[in-house]
Amino acid sequence: MSQNTDPAAATVTLTRLVESGYSLLSEPIPAIELPGGTIVNTAQKATRDLLRLWCGPSTTDGTPDWNPLGGLIQAGSRIVIKPNWVLHENQSGAGLECLVTHPDVLCAVLDYVLLTRPAGVIVGDAPVQSCDLPRLLADLRLDTRLEEYARRGDPVAWRDFRRTILAREKREHCAPAERYVLFDLGRESLLEPITTGQERFRVTMYDPDLLAQRHAPGRHQYLIAAELLEADVVVNLPKLKTHKKAGVTGALKNLVGINGNKEFLPHHRRGGGARGGDCYVGGSWWKERAEDLLDAANRRAVGGAQARLSRAAEVLTSLGLWMGAEDQDLEGSWFGNDTVWRMCLDLQRILRYGTARGTIESRPQRQVLSITDAIVAGEGEGPLANVPAPAGFLTAAANPAAAEWVHCHLMGFNPELIPLVRESFGAFSYPIANFPPSSIAVRTAAGTVTPDALAPVLGRPFTAPSGWLGHCELTPAGMPG
Repeated sequence: MSQNTDPAAATVTLTRLVESGYSLLSEPIPAIELPGGTIVNTAQKATRDLLRLWCGPSTTDGTPDWNPLGGLIQAGSRIVIKPNWVLHENQSGAGLECLVTHPDVLCAVLDYVLLTRPAGVIVGDAPVQSCDLPRLLADLRLDTRLEEYARRGDPVAWRDFRRTILAREKREHCAPAERYVLFDLGRESLLEPITTGQERFRVTMYDPDLLAQRHAPGRHQYLIAAELLEADVVVNLPKLKTHKKAGVTGALKNLVGINGNKEFLPHHRRGGGARGGDCYVGGSWWKERAEDLLDAANRRAVGGAQARLSRAAEVLTSLGLWMGAEDQDLEGSWFGNDTVWRMCLDLQRILRYGTARGTIESRPQRQVLSITDAIVAGEGEGPLANVPAPAGFLTAAANPAAAEWVHCHLMGFNPELIPLVRESFGAFSYPIANFPPSSIAVRTAAGTVTPDALAPVLGRPFTAPSGWLGHCELTPAGMPG
């Protein structure tokens, strides 16, 4: 890894709220640079404070001409904003605030992006296939807010990057194939070292035969929405949460939503850790038989036979638990998952170095900025069943690896114990970071500090998913007061 550190890339800007939460301010704050002329909610204020700190002092600050992102985004740029819209409901029952990027944050960022006078802005994501995205946008009241931008004449559109949607009914080929670009990283993929001819790669509720067509020795394919590759700038706008498979989801994992079809995204490998897989701990015979049933179910069309096979798999995992298995997990939801981080970092490399022709170049092809919403973050059994963690902060960074390293410290997690974060600093081709974690600086309103100096924002570690408990937290000695 090059040690010629770019200070800007290795710097993460952090702003904190006095009180966590998304709410109206008691009194509007003048913001004459914005079309409305005022800031009315806590997310707008935090975003404005963040951008002022991140982008530095300006002679136009406090005037109608203030354009804080102007130094990072050229006028006339094509821009994609990529939020986290993973699912229309929280499976924990704890609401959307800790599940998806909050609409107040999204609109606050969009308002300042529009000040750069872009050629166009697309707001889009590829959530899980069962997500009812129109319902989510309606529940967030984003549908009407996005329409308001259009009525105002702003060049803003939203996109669903999925090709297959299972909400309400199954729909295939929802977007034309020509709006996607096929990449094959081949032996340069980070999945290649764990790839065998045994077709072990799996993703929950998807036909393993389709996955095997995309990922095999010497072949590792991804299908990326063309809008991302045609963009000059991508603003990565994740929600910070714990994640059952990856440990943490934020600036690094959010790019799973740029891929059009699930069969391109290995999330784990069939079998237990004791038998060459990483789906679960050990090597339970009961779980192996349950995997047989799930594979059979996922090879079938939606219907009664598929449902019966899936139910039989659930019965076997319950028996396995009674017979001594550690849990009922069959999704790679544990600290030993050695697959998902590789897939996530492959996507990071494609977005950074990939072209609209499907080639990978030696130099970055676009600017990728990360602004992470952790005003209310998510802890527990994420990414679909988080509970609120009132973290009360936003971050901004030019490098997602640096951002996630800092996020881990703020969560009370040890980034060295989370492969997605640790390995993002790896010395592989098409690197994500050209600097070591020791070069990271955190810019705050009180001054610049190192990540190690950050205390966990909750006064304790975030509650990790059950498969990570005790395997990702900072030790008491590593938790500053």
